[in-house]
Amino acid sequence: MNKSQLIESLKSKGALKTNDVIKAFEQVERENFVDTVYRPYAYTDEALPLFSGQTISQPYTVAVMTEALELHKSQRVLEVGTGSGYQAAIIAEIIGKRGILFTIERLSRLVDFAKQNLKDYSNVDIVLGNGIHGLPEKAPFDRIIVTAAASEFPKELFAQLRDGGKMVIPTIDNRLLIIIKKGGEPMAESLGSFVFVPLVND
Repeated sequence: MNKSQLIESLKSKGALKTNDVIKAFEQVERENFVDTVYRPYAYTDEALPLFSGQTISQPYTVAVMTEALELHKSQRVLEVGTGSGYQAAIIAEIIGKRGILFTIERLSRLVDFAKQNLKDYSNVDIVLGNGIHGLPEKAPFDRIIVTAAASEFPKELFAQLRDGGKMVIPTIDNRLLIIIKKGGEPMAESLGSFVFVPLVND
């Protein structure tokens, strides 16, 4: 499967819906974000291994999460779990040069890999650290996306979300949630069943 075929498949499944997200998928070369040995499989709709037990998410999952965020130009976004940087690149394309994405990764090897992969994106700031604590010094954020499964409600992250903002986060019981902050309170809705590696607190 090539990129065009993958995009058409994601559109037919209802995962890709809006022009901005479709355009981002067209712009970003997924083969640049996978381990070299897996490049022939870059446009298969499946997760692929990275380092240290981590994966690059399935394109279907990336599409669903990105669409759920309802991103706009010039937004301030936090990503927890940079991985290889593929999701970050998709977000960066949508929010544009006046937007800013802060993305946190706890594994130094992945930070180095992502920095290389995202070197052409001036609107991405990659931070080595424990993403479960977020980046309070950079808050508030219009959107927060978490790419690992949480075992409990992420109070620290939610506190860093702007009122009216949205957070997409998976849970360890294989649900993907969209959480909207209204009047300081969370309103959560499930986007379906998805499997993620666990969010580590260390």
